[in-house]
Amino acid sequence: MRHGAHRWIVYALLGAMVVYNLVPFFWMLASSFKSILEVLRFPATLIPEAPTLDAYRRIWLQEGFLQYFTNSLITAGSTALFSSVVGVFAGYGFSRFRFRGRVAMMGAMLASQMLPGVLLVGPYFEILSVIELYNTRFGLIVALTTITLPFSVWMLKGYIDTIPQEIDQAALMDGASRFQVLFLIIVPNILPGFVATMTFAFLLAWGDVLWALALISEQALQPMTLGILQLIGQFRMEWSMIMAATVIASAIPAVFYVLLQRYLVQGFAGSAVRE
Repeated sequence: MRHGAHRWIVYALLGAMVVYNLVPFFWMLASSFKSILEVLRFPATLIPEAPTLDAYRRIWLQEGFLQYFTNSLITAGSTALFSSVVGVFAGYGFSRFRFRGRVAMMGAMLASQMLPGVLLVGPYFEILSVIELYNTRFGLIVALTTITLPFSVWMLKGYIDTIPQEIDQAALMDGASRFQVLFLIIVPNILPGFVATMTFAFLLAWGDVLWALALISEQALQPMTLGILQLIGQFRMEWSMIMAATVIASAIPAVFYVLLQRYLVQGFAGSAVRE
C-alpha cells in the first residue's frame, strides 16, 4: 500500500511537471490561430472561437521573414557542423594521446563554460571588428562555434573514452591511418553521441539572441530570433503574428527531435552510463 502511494505521488509530480512545461506551448499555439481582436480580449479565451491562419499568412508575407528563417538555418547548421567536427578531432586527441598541458587545457575549456555570455560579447565584438568579420554571417558562426565547442569536446571525448584503445591499435597494425581509425571506426561507434552533440549546438545557435544582436546589425543577415523581436514595437504588438512566428521557429527543433529521437536517446543514455 505504501509503495503504491509513493508511485501515485511520483505520477502526480511528473504530471504536474508535464503540464507546467506544455501550457506555455499550448497557449502559444492557440494564440497563433486567433484573430487580432480575439488575442487581445479580456478575459482571454483558452481555445480560439474562430480559428484562422491569417497570422501565419501575414508573417510569411512580411518582408524579410523568409530571409530571417534562411539565415537561422545557415547559421545554426554551420555552427552545429563546425562544432561537432572540430569537437570530434579534439575529443579524439584528448582521449587517445597524453601530452604536457592536457589536463590544464581541458580544465580551461570547462572553466570557459562557467562565464556568462554577456561578459564575452564585448571582447568578441572587438576581435571581429579588428579582423573585419563584424556584421558578417561567418563571424557570427565563428562566435557561436567557440561558445559551443568546449561542451562538444567534453561530450565527444567521453564517448570516445568508452571505445577500447585496443581497437585503434589493431586497426593501426593493419595499416590504417589515424584519420581512417577516427572516421571508419570511432565515429560510427559514437554516432548517437555525435548526433546528440550536434543537436545541442544547433539548438543553442538556433535560439540565440544575444550574440546575433551584438554581432549583426544588417537586417538582411539577421536570424529569425531578431526578426521576431522586430515584431515588438514601441506602441503596438501583433501578438498573433508574434505567436505564429514563434511556432514556426519552434517547428525546426521539434522536427529534429522527432527525426533524431532514436539517436538522441541512445546518445544521452550512453553519456549517463559511461565512466
